[in-house]
Amino acid sequence: MVFYFHDIIYNGKNAKNATSAIIGAPAWGNRTILAGQDHFGDLVVFDDPITLDNNLHSTAVGRAQGLYVYDKKEIFTAWLGFSFVFNSTEHRGSINFAGADPLMNKTRDISVIGGTGDFFMARGVATLMTDAFEGEVYFRLRVDIKLYECWK
Repeated sequence: MVFYFHDIIYNGKNAKNATSAIIGAPAWGNRTILAGQDHFGDLVVFDDPITLDNNLHSTAVGRAQGLYVYDKKEIFTAWLGFSFVFNSTEHRGSINFAGADPLMNKTRDISVIGGTGDFFMARGVATLMTDAFEGEVYFRLRVDIKLYECWK
């Protein structure tokens, strides 16, 4: 299964369109602009649309909901914990993910650690790839999910 999720971080001016916000920042940062030093210490919560293609304006098949923490000073990297929550005619339920995201790598694998509904007790791997980004406000991830176990 391949999905795209679209993250638009709040930057102090885009509240109407933002799908994520900085909720924690280091002493030298703030909650409107990502911190320097590879954003180390910023904690971001998100509720992003999931689409079947890379068009932000396509019909959403669900939401990517969770958080990411920029966790290293020397290089751009984060830790992710999130769920894909589906409510479409094709899929119902959620898939849960957690893991390190070394953003400078072209592809990164994170663990599928569970699920509900159509994805009850899902296990597997999701390969992430940054599909697009615009400055520090928008990024789109391509998520290729391979489930090895799923009870339905």
